[in-house]
Amino acid sequence: MNTQYYPAADRGHVNIGWLNARHSFSFGQWQDPQKIHFGALRVLNDDIIMGGGGFPPHPHDNMEIVTIPLSGALAHKDSTGGNGIIKAGDVQVMSAGTGVEHSEFNASKSDELNLLQVWVFPKKRNIEPRYDQRSFDTATRNNKWQAVVRPDETDGAMWINQDAVFSLVQLDAEKQIDYTTQFNGNGVYFFVIDGSVDIAGHQLGKRDALGVSEANRTAVTAIKNAFILAIEVPMTL
Repeated sequence: MNTQYYPAADRGHVNIGWLNARHSFSFGQWQDPQKIHFGALRVLNDDIIMGGGGFPPHPHDNMEIVTIPLSGALAHKDSTGGNGIIKAGDVQVMSAGTGVEHSEFNASKSDELNLLQVWVFPKKRNIEPRYDQRSFDTATRNNKWQAVVRPDETDGAMWINQDAVFSLVQLDAEKQIDYTTQFNGNGVYFFVIDGSVDIAGHQLGKRDALGVSEANRTAVTAIKNAFILAIEVPMTL
């Protein structure tokens, strides 16, 4: 088993007024040659968007983009015809493929929006752009992994153009749960959204992360009540 610790305090930080963002990997003006990607995982941004703020129409191509709101609501519109509002409990997936243009704005003029946006390198390039969003029963993730994105769309998960799996769990204090990889050779990037946990012998707090590779199964134990995102990705591009 190989592990790599990513402390929350070491993330990049950009604050431009309407946007207060933390970057787990090099992004925009913040660059760290030691933090370019974890396997096929390229971007994990933890964004706080002020009321009325947002990103005007901008292009993407050949990237799988997953957005997970933690609080507030996001208004989305794109050139595929995708148009909707997502909030905590929802997940959005966009395959940029040959090229797509989209905008993202805080759906409220007054309340903050906090979201995670994750970019994954695609399995196949230049596919037709695709958009999907779905609401998930958050009770289903209590002390159990809830897969929200995966390539075979089993158990109600949304499709992604990569051998990647996004799973969420709300783990009660002192509970242990194992994560078993779904694809041979994949690694897992564990991101602690809230609480504190022990993962593979490493103690992690809020917004800390641990990359685990060369292991089929990883033990996760909650020290305090914890909310965890596991991003399983191929380790080779």
